[in-house]
Amino acid sequence: MSNEYTPPKVWTHDSSSGGQWASINRPDSGARHEQELPVGEHDLQLYSLATPNGQKVTIMLEELLALGKTAAEYDAYTINIGDGDQFGSGFVDINPNSKIPALLDRSGDAPVRVFESGHILLYLAEKFDALLPTESAKRVEAINWLFWLQGSAPYLGGGFGHFYAYAPEKFEYPINRFAMETKRQLHLLDSRLADNDFLGGDEYSIADIATWPWYGNLVLGNVYNAAEFLDVESYPNLLRWAKAIEARPAVQRGRIVNRTWGEDWEVLQERHSASDIDAVLAKQPK
Repeated sequence: MSNEYTPPKVWTHDSSSGGQWASINRPDSGARHEQELPVGEHDLQLYSLATPNGQKVTIMLEELLALGKTAAEYDAYTINIGDGDQFGSGFVDINPNSKIPALLDRSGDAPVRVFESGHILLYLAEKFDALLPTESAKRVEAINWLFWLQGSAPYLGGGFGHFYAYAPEKFEYPINRFAMETKRQLHLLDSRLADNDFLGGDEYSIADIATWPWYGNLVLGNVYNAAEFLDVESYPNLLRWAKAIEARPAVQRGRIVNRTWGEDWEVLQERHSASDIDAVLAKQPK
């Protein structure tokens, strides 16, 4: 008897087949419950989780602070997506798409909401005039790679990562399909980095900040436990880049913000000042 799936004429939602996210995944949008968001003292209020998309923004903010941009001080609150915090009314008011991260900028006459991680990076780069080249051609190239990441990462996370690491059952076809696309992307990045220190060229920028939490973490073995499966050692230029960025102090600081899992020295559910991160990193084994 064939196990081939025949789609029905009209699709209906079946929560019993959704794996670990079945309890929160639904085919509709909008708030599901009333939930006010906490608010801190800084102009920038971040609501997030230390997934790759969340790490983009906390790394960006820590890089800005390292550059002396004191107005980039921020409060960061954890949104537990497994508990459905992203469907609370307060969060939906900032991001109607109910995805982390979401940023509220209260520095002007009226609060400005910013959602979509790539847009948050671009917004902060323009607001603080940093981490985006000023020369026109270099700026365009950096933004090329930022938009590449925004279009490519769903194949890695929602495609390869889902079927390889999170799906309730392992199926050969989707794993092979998305492994092939992921390796094509890894080859592309490796080729780009063969003659360039950074994705945008010779300047570290928001293109690198956006890409490292996804592809840097992947080749360094920090997500999906798939480094051997994908033969990441065959991408030496990408590995060189990933290790160099991982070594940046701001990256080490930003990657732990809003993290709720792991060792004591890498878990920081809320961040309100630099000392919050300092206290956590001080626990790291020497």
